[in-house]
Amino acid sequence: MKKFYGLVVLLSVLLLPLAVRSQTQEGDTITYKSLIPEVKQGLLKNMSMIANMQFSERNEFVDGNYSASKFKMEQFRLEFKGYVHDKVYFRFRDRYTRAQTSESIDNLSRSVDLAFIRVDATTNLNFTLGKMCAAWGGFEFDYNPIDIYEYSDIIEMADNFLTGVGATYQANKNNSFTVQVLDSRTKTFDELYGDQPNHVESKAPLAFVANWTGSLFDGKLKTMWGYALHTEAESTFMNYLALGQELTLGKLVIAYDFKLSNEDLDRTGIVSATVPDSLYPWALEDTEYIGHWMHIHYRLNDKVNLSLIGMMDIANWQNDNLDPLKTDNHIRTAWGYIPSVEYYPWKDLNLKFFANIVGRVYDYSDYATTRFGAEDYNTARFTVGFIAPLGIF
Repeated sequence: MKKFYGLVVLLSVLLLPLAVRSQTQEGDTITYKSLIPEVKQGLLKNMSMIANMQFSERNEFVDGNYSASKFKMEQFRLEFKGYVHDKVYFRFRDRYTRAQTSESIDNLSRSVDLAFIRVDATTNLNFTLGKMCAAWGGFEFDYNPIDIYEYSDIIEMADNFLTGVGATYQANKNNSFTVQVLDSRTKTFDELYGDQPNHVESKAPLAFVANWTGSLFDGKLKTMWGYALHTEAESTFMNYLALGQELTLGKLVIAYDFKLSNEDLDRTGIVSATVPDSLYPWALEDTEYIGHWMHIHYRLNDKVNLSLIGMMDIANWQNDNLDPLKTDNHIRTAWGYIPSVEYYPWKDLNLKFFANIVGRVYDYSDYATTRFGAEDYNTARFTVGFIAPLGIF
């Protein structure tokens, strides 16, 4: 017992100076030094921290046969954003469901979606510097990634978050125009394409992007049109066009995107994956990808939303010099369908529960089937889960 009392006295003597320094006595009120300095506390009202999540239980099928069930965190992206000055805005978002590996070109982890500042030069003009979302155009790509159950082929295979600079001019309340100069990719030429006998790596592998976002007829029709020119190698380019339209008719909303990617080198890679290395062990030339994407959703009431997504992705190989037995440019058509029911339990919380079917059908041309042994197949999964951008502060 004496040892116990001795220990208490010793701790009291040691901790007393710390207690005196950490608080001041004014009458009956004790005040403690704030963890965040008072001069910085005003900034917090302009800051946000958001946990973007998509979680599901998946039941998977291949060619109509049940293959597996599992729980999966489909998306978890932690985001910080806000103003640090009345003219300077920042945004940072990291994806925890992707490997944390630094990329060779921009020196950032591939898991980092966004890491930029935006400087508001005037009320109508701002400049963005850092890693940002490329302004490809189209409504599918404009959605928060957690709201996407499955991307169409072109977007799924692309580098969508790239480092560079951009400028946006808000011409009026209905029209804004964006231009960007970005790294064309996050990996080096060799890492992405390997040794290419007919191509020399460009000294300036850049992407030049132009985007128009518009609102017409009192907001009933919205547009997101974009064009991008990528330098893939010396005198080797990729041209990407995306035309997105969204029509709102009361509770019914219909969005449609047309996408076209013409690639001197097969950046998307679906055609190269089909043609065997025995014919050509390098990235193929002169590929074309065409995408049609439509999203129809109808809000029954405050709590229930019905959604249907349809996709058609076409892959063509337009080079006629490599294969003497080539009979068709068409390689593959991929169909997609995603019917969903979404339930919003609370008006004051942006959280929804969903149940859907994500189906894909892969149909190869006769040329791809007979020449390369490609086989048609289909996949499907039935999922239930939740989606929420949880605002922490």
